[in-house]
Amino acid sequence: MLEYLLRLALLLPLLAGLIWGSLWLTRFMQARLSGQPGSGGRQLQLIETSLIAPGMKLAVVRFRDRDILLGCTRQGMVRLGEASAPSGDLLPETE
Repeated sequence: MLEYLLRLALLLPLLAGLIWGSLWLTRFMQARLSGQPGSGGRQLQLIETSLIAPGMKLAVVRFRDRDILLGCTRQGMVRLGEASAPSGDLLPETE
């Protein structure tokens, strides 16, 4: 019985440390791979998505200062349109 309690006392903190470490690593990798600021010079950025129907979405991505409208289905993606990316000012000036 004493041997069982000693093993339990050693393995439970080890297991808790492994769980905490895997959660920390998952959060770190998600932040790094998602293209958040500070993750390097990523050229592709997801601007917005909109669900049209089950299995069908519209997505706007920014690639090299161009906004590209994509139609996404379960079978693939189709480029629907393209425009130059807007500058920093989104609101028109009023006097």
